[in-house]
Amino acid sequence: MPFELPPLPYAFNALEPHIDATTMEIHHDRHHKAYVDNANAALAGTAWENASVEDVLTSLGQIPEDIRTAVRNNAGGHYNHSLFWEIMGPDGGGAPGGALGAAIDSTFGSLDDLKAKVNDAGVKRFGSGWTWLVVSGGALEVMSTPNQDTPLSEGKAPILGIDVWEHAYYLEYQNKRPVYLEAWWNVVNWDAVAARYDAAS
Repeated sequence: MPFELPPLPYAFNALEPHIDATTMEIHHDRHHKAYVDNANAALAGTAWENASVEDVLTSLGQIPEDIRTAVRNNAGGHYNHSLFWEIMGPDGGGAPGGALGAAIDSTFGSLDDLKAKVNDAGVKRFGSGWTWLVVSGGALEVMSTPNQDTPLSEGKAPILGIDVWEHAYYLEYQNKRPVYLEAWWNVVNWDAVAARYDAAS
């Protein structure tokens, strides 16, 4: 079955004042929809047209070379944004507990240290891309990727990702990416991140 645009799990204005309603509407209804439409167009008529997005992105080396870049960019954009909407919420922020909280403390020292590493990777990502918290080999790791590349294609399980393309923040934050990244932690849905951590562990 071709990819479908997932509904946003909350209202466009639900993340205000940290992410404005207009940005959310454009980001979801236009940008994410374009990734879905373009990925479906690239994969139409191939053996991959009914594959899951995860299967496609973990098999990029097998995708025909003439469509591989379009598939990486657009299926990656679909996967990354689907995760992004899920790990945010109107009652976000705070700190994770349980196994995820313990793993963050043991790996990074504290939640504040994790935030600093994720934000730093996002600030230093030249141009467009993402900053991530992933599970790799059973351990937590911070990384960043360019464009719509996803850690999934590198055999890593993304559990938290922040979009640092300008379309994710420019209406409200202009060129102040560090301010956007600081504000983003007020909308993180730690329950959703923890569920991804448990599944990846």
